[in-house]
Amino acid sequence: MTSIWKTRVLPGINKIFDKDGKKAAAVEFLKSFNKEEVGKETEDKKAELQPKVVEAYEASPPEVKALFKDKKPAKITKKNSPAVTKFLDELAKIEFPGAKLVSDAVAKSGTTPLSPAITFVLEKVAPFIPKEEPKAAEPEPAAAEATTREVTVEEEKKEEAAEPAAPAEETAPAASEVVEEKKEEEKKEEEKPAEAEAAAPAEEEKK
Repeated sequence: MTSIWKTRVLPGINKIFDKDGKKAAAVEFLKSFNKEEVGKETEDKKAELQPKVVEAYEASPPEVKALFKDKKPAKITKKNSPAVTKFLDELAKIEFPGAKLVSDAVAKSGTTPLSPAITFVLEKVAPFIPKEEPKAAEPEPAAAEATTREVTVEEEKKEEAAEPAAPAEETAPAASEVVEEKKEEEKKEEEKPAEAEAAAPAEEEKK
């Protein structure tokens, strides 16, 4: 019963949903696609492929570059499939391992049924893509302005704390001068009664 299902029923159903045979061709391609061989060839030609892949990547559209932002290439969608197909053609031109086979298969069956093979090739391409260095975060204008104000305020406080020292030194001599003036006034006050007492006998003698 199982053999009848596989040999007669299932192929008949597939023909109904796959009239043009694209899905069947994709299935056959995925079975025959040798990932191990592609990986080995990629590793052997690493030095040769590096500049070529970078050049192809730099010339690719933003949809392709967006695929390599993460560690693993993003999924193939209807939106980015035209750009991916074109990128596969460019990889085939530089003889990237597996790219020609996948590109020819995509031309026959489309990107959707062959997404596992496409993703595999892109994963092999990913190590060749130069990583963008994160830009140093610039301080926000408001934060920088606030920092400048704090520094200015601190400097003003230091200047104010240093200024009272000079007046204190100036007031010290002034205070000593006042004390001396008071002493002189006290001496004068003491001298006045003595003069008055000396003057009194002199007036009596005149009389």
